[in-house]
Amino acid sequence: MNWLRCRFSKKRPRVKLFIPKMHGMRMIKRVLVLVLCCFTMKSGAQHTASDVFFNWTETTALPDADGLAGSYAGVSNGALIMAGGTNFPGNKRPWTEGVKTWYDTIWVLEKEGGSWKAAGKLPRPMGYGVSLTVGNGLLCIGGGDATANYKDVFLLTYTNGKVTTENLPALPAPVINACGVLFNGTVYVAGGIPSPTGGTTNNFWSLSLQGGAKEWQQLPALPGAGRMLAMAGAMDGKVYVFGGVELQQGLRKYLKDAWAYQPGQGWKRIADLPYPLAAAPTPAYPAGQSHLLLFGGDDGANATRVAELKDAHPGFSNNVLAYNTLTDAWSIMGAMPADTKPDAVENPHGSVYAPVTTPLVIWNNKVILPGGEARPAVRSKKVLVASPQQPGGRFGTWDWSVIAIYFLLVIAISVVVSRKMGDSTSDFFLGGQKIPWWAAGLSIFGSKLSALTFIAIPAKAYATDWVYILNNLMIIVVAPIVTMFYLPYFRKLKLTSVYEYLQIRFDTRVKLLGSLTFVLFQLSRLGVVIYLPALVLSTVTGTNIFACILLTTIVTTAYSVLGGIEAVVWTEVMQVFVLLGGALVSFFFMAYNTDGGLSGLVQEAWQNDKLKVANLGWSISQPVLWVVLVGAFLTNLVTYTSDQVVVQRYLTTSTEKEARRSIYTNALMVIPATFIFFGVGTALWYFFRHHPGSLNPHGRTDDVFPWFISQQLPAGLSGLVIAGLFAATMSTISSSMNSIATVLTTDFYKTFRKTATDQQSLRFAKIVTVFLGIIGCGIAMYLVYLQNASIWDQYLKIIGLFGGCLAGMFAAGIFFPRINSRGVFAGFIASSIVLYFVQQSSAISFFLYPLFAVVGCVLMGYLFSLIFPDKQRQLVVESRA
Repeated sequence: MNWLRCRFSKKRPRVKLFIPKMHGMRMIKRVLVLVLCCFTMKSGAQHTASDVFFNWTETTALPDADGLAGSYAGVSNGALIMAGGTNFPGNKRPWTEGVKTWYDTIWVLEKEGGSWKAAGKLPRPMGYGVSLTVGNGLLCIGGGDATANYKDVFLLTYTNGKVTTENLPALPAPVINACGVLFNGTVYVAGGIPSPTGGTTNNFWSLSLQGGAKEWQQLPALPGAGRMLAMAGAMDGKVYVFGGVELQQGLRKYLKDAWAYQPGQGWKRIADLPYPLAAAPTPAYPAGQSHLLLFGGDDGANATRVAELKDAHPGFSNNVLAYNTLTDAWSIMGAMPADTKPDAVENPHGSVYAPVTTPLVIWNNKVILPGGEARPAVRSKKVLVASPQQPGGRFGTWDWSVIAIYFLLVIAISVVVSRKMGDSTSDFFLGGQKIPWWAAGLSIFGSKLSALTFIAIPAKAYATDWVYILNNLMIIVVAPIVTMFYLPYFRKLKLTSVYEYLQIRFDTRVKLLGSLTFVLFQLSRLGVVIYLPALVLSTVTGTNIFACILLTTIVTTAYSVLGGIEAVVWTEVMQVFVLLGGALVSFFFMAYNTDGGLSGLVQEAWQNDKLKVANLGWSISQPVLWVVLVGAFLTNLVTYTSDQVVVQRYLTTSTEKEARRSIYTNALMVIPATFIFFGVGTALWYFFRHHPGSLNPHGRTDDVFPWFISQQLPAGLSGLVIAGLFAATMSTISSSMNSIATVLTTDFYKTFRKTATDQQSLRFAKIVTVFLGIIGCGIAMYLVYLQNASIWDQYLKIIGLFGGCLAGMFAAGIFFPRINSRGVFAGFIASSIVLYFVQQSSAISFFLYPLFAVVGCVLMGYLFSLIFPDKQRQLVVESRA
């Protein structure tokens, strides 16, 4: 690339940005080569939706030749522990006079592929209790042997080659074959059998492990039948209990009902399992942010035929069941390995079975299923290892062609605009103030519809409801205030950077503070808005993430430098239609490819409270109606009065009337767009509720829309929607880069180099734009290594913290003539400090951060102005024509 050329004079070196006057077709060819090169940089083999989500292997087999079932298992200080359990020695069965034997040996495996070693003994031979990894130890709860059940609770910790035992408060009653889970520092135990001769129970107990050991608490009983061998899980603030077996006069009844318990709210029945199930490894594996997985289990199909089948028993189910906590739907997500050899009767350990009655352990981010029951009276000595793996997208030639065409259109627009652009800072920053009002309005709209919006709003509606919709719609209320009170000031003063107003109203020091705040915020945001969409694109398309980052930043930087704000505006106009078009295509595809269609979507969403737009109440920590309204109003006020990215666009029009129209154009565009994106989120919920097996269990909630795009849309359409994601990303990047360059040039370069000519300032702005692209690209690549989730929540928190105090300075200047420069400067600092501590508290919703920022800055600015009078003349600009 020859965008940068260094020219050295005899006096001193200086850098000059050279923009080649190449023909449009030559530049398009070069960019096409870049696009094709980036698209061929794959991160690995492409996968299809039929690929498994786990890679199954085995590690060192258990040291007992006959295997073990019903053992306690967990992790302590990085080592896998397995203790106790039962088997039938000598490969004998009950029907061949075999006798079940109970064990007390504690075995330890320090690393995969290593050797098991004995490291201690249990208090007695026992098994079939609840096993949970807690901190650095294995928590063993209850259990029993051939003659009695126990209520013992103890923690096994492996240190320096030995296992130590710490006793904890005993259960309220003995229990065996219960299920349990650890959730938010509290242990929950449900069901089981109190005595060897008794029936199943529905007891539900909890023990807090925080602040020292306490006594077990009796909680509301598990609804439905008493049960044993149920499976437990925890996710999304709830404890889950699935299936199990009810004993009725010595006979087993297999259950398929499922229940969710939320502390403080009690039990609620959820979707039944697809079929009765018991004894699957437990606790359930928490995959991604919304799935609980059950591996195998006994479906009871052959429960009454054990004596008849004997060694011909085929084993248990090897299905992997997935429960989606958001859609309340079950699906089969693949299968466990199962391979029954011809000599399985004589040599059962030569075959592979899906084991039951064994704990599920997470060790080194892998699922471990140690031992277990392979088939009735046959134990397994295999230790199965399941490594989660992410399948790739299904992008084909048509999809990549659509994306390539999109990039070519972007470059073509920038080439055309660059030929018309004048050689001045006014043209580069304001487009010569000849941008049509409708284009400026669409540009404002496009600059605020970032890739975060494209990804996160549908994800929020998919996971919850429409309560957040008011955060966008409040622009309708804010727009008249902006046009009536703020716009006249900005237009009359002929501003380029909105922060020049702060110098006119207060002084240079206040302007530099405001400008610096904006620049730091945008710089930190720049890397994030490049990284997050690139991460999603890489995941769903299989393209190397660094290629995604490079492609978007290089192309965006190129047209931002070549065409300035005018190229940014016109590419954003095109990007708005790509963005909304992709979202609409997705919405109707989901609605009409699900049983029930559009009417079914609306009806089902309404019945499940997915269309709720308000939570009533007076809480300040939850998104209740008044909190959302106040927070949304001030958030939009912050954006449309103090954000250079937005203000700069309505300064590109020729007149104040045109600027006013652009603001209202944006406000009116927000209404249908908001409904489209929230509608897409609800449609995602509806689609995956009816097609639960199509979801990626390992995915984050924020990945749900891109996952749908890559896996479900037909060839070509998926490329169009991913092009919309690129459009959202690039519009945000280009807007940020041009606005930062404007502020740095106008507020810093011209302030400290007052003799600089307009040509020198323009050269500086273009150089800064190039370096901003490099910095943003570098930050995004650094974030790849950090591997740092809802995205929208985090973004709104940042806006409230950094932008609110800045908007407070503008409100202070326009509405409060008595606030002086000293007061507003001190008020900004003080309100920022207060807001920092407010943000550390979970007692206040992040929606209210702008309230503390704006109001705090004004009130403290007024107070400090009274304490520190400023004799400097204050210019108050009238807001009316």
